[in-house]
Amino acid sequence: MKKNKKLKLIIILSLIFILLLLICVDLYLSNSTFSSSYYTVKSDKIESSFRIVQLSDLHGKEYGENNEKLIAEIEKAKPDLIVTTGDMLDGYSEKTESVSILLKKLSKIAPLYSSCGNHELMHDEKSLSKSKDVYEENGAILLEESFTEIEINGQKIRLGGIYGYCLPEIYYKNNPEHQKVADFIRTYQETELFTVLLCHMPVCFIENGGLDYWDIDLVFSGHAHGGQLRIPFIGGLIAPDQGYFPGKVSGLYFSEDNNKCLVLSRGLGSSENIPRFNNIPELVITDVVPK
Repeated sequence: MKKNKKLKLIIILSLIFILLLLICVDLYLSNSTFSSSYYTVKSDKIESSFRIVQLSDLHGKEYGENNEKLIAEIEKAKPDLIVTTGDMLDGYSEKTESVSILLKKLSKIAPLYSSCGNHELMHDEKSLSKSKDVYEENGAILLEESFTEIEINGQKIRLGGIYGYCLPEIYYKNNPEHQKVADFIRTYQETELFTVLLCHMPVCFIENGGLDYWDIDLVFSGHAHGGQLRIPFIGGLIAPDQGYFPGKVSGLYFSEDNNKCLVLSRGLGSSENIPRFNNIPELVITDVVPK
């Protein structure tokens, strides 16, 4: 009997050790490495395929010296366009050097366009430097409630950027302060070209009907951090604006007619006190192809 009890204790302790080891390994992977996610988006507005690499929510993190590992992976992907969708800077820090170096190197790989996130706004409030300068002085074209028309790999598109919540207009009733967001999107979407929008905040598109309401072909978003801590078989624990167990925190989300798509990145860093778990940071690579 004593031998059986001792054996059971050894088994239990061994299982606890293995579990703790797996948790430690996952915490390391989820906070020190990144992976690449490849997506394909089809549209009948597209005649010539092109590839977009998206970076989001870096929060000043570095992968190798001067982000050499991240840059190498992006070069390997051979993008036609690179976009960043906010929170590349960390609003809790005044440091900008690593992001500046990264942006400068990215701009030499492919055309680089950016929009801001809430941490850029935080940085501007707390720091002497301006996030706009960090982007524009290092080769990125910053789109904030603005858009441009560019040609990528022979395909002309309209590319726009906005930080705020792109809610359907019913939410802006009797709210003139926010009506300008709707005014911008209404003007931006008036085109026959394929439209791509960089918008840090995803909740308005995936939970408030924005993806169906607005005539935008492809949206790139971040902010949700993949749910930060992902519980096996349940999903993300928490996401900004979406609360606990939000469900929709990463991947592709489509409109009801399946013609419009939102690409939601898990992000590349974290500024939260809660560490990432079961949630490896993500570099997003999207091929836009004819339907």
